[in-house]
Amino acid sequence: MKLISSAERNRLFGSFAQDAFHLELRDDYSVPDEDGPFADWLRGVVDNSYMEPWTSMIRRVTDQGKTVRRVRVVTEPHSPYVQWEYATTPVNQDAGEDIRWLPRHDLPPGLDFPVDGNDWWLFDDRILAVGHFDETGRVLGSELIEDSDVVAECVRVRDLLWASAVAHREYKP
Repeated sequence: MKLISSAERNRLFGSFAQDAFHLELRDDYSVPDEDGPFADWLRGVVDNSYMEPWTSMIRRVTDQGKTVRRVRVVTEPHSPYVQWEYATTPVNQDAGEDIRWLPRHDLPPGLDFPVDGNDWWLFDDRILAVGHFDETGRVLGSELIEDSDVVAECVRVRDLLWASAVAHREYKP
């Protein structure tokens, strides 16, 4: 399996035509770029400037009329990391992302997540960037998948979860 870096995955944001969707299934992410800002937040210091490259990219694509959406499937009560995500979600929204929350206990019964239960980005219902992590939770990279059966299953799961999830402004952890 060939993995691409997060920077290579982000290049897909320059080429998708209509919709990018992210499914998040983890209660903690060990992303090196976030280590310092997360530690600061835990100490009560809020500085979201580290998000600027991401929000600039999202603003650029949403200003073109494209959609960027994500569903965060979370355990309640929230881990400290998910609490931080919740606190920073308005920054993502201001850039144009539409974010919804789905408590893990509200998942449809019997739902099997495709691609071995990994997180993924789905671009234009045609290409997946599936996240892979090491045993400590560090991001290893993304696997690109264009197999129509796998993509179709992810589209089905996306639509099911999007309809079930709660908009950020209405979600009260």
